[in-house]
Amino acid sequence: MRTRITLACTECKNRNYDTTKDKKVHPDRMETKKYCKFCRTHTLHKETK
Repeated sequence: MRTRITLACTECKNRNYDTTKDKKVHPDRMETKKYCKFCRTHTLHKETK
């Protein structure tokens, strides 16, 4: 079953992206480099509650 998650920028702490993930494949928190429109650069985004 896929669950909805929110990704937040580690630099400015804004929540920019909503996506889904499979908890069986990725049981821990997700981290990915994505574009932040507030910082106007690619930064690391982490999964939030």
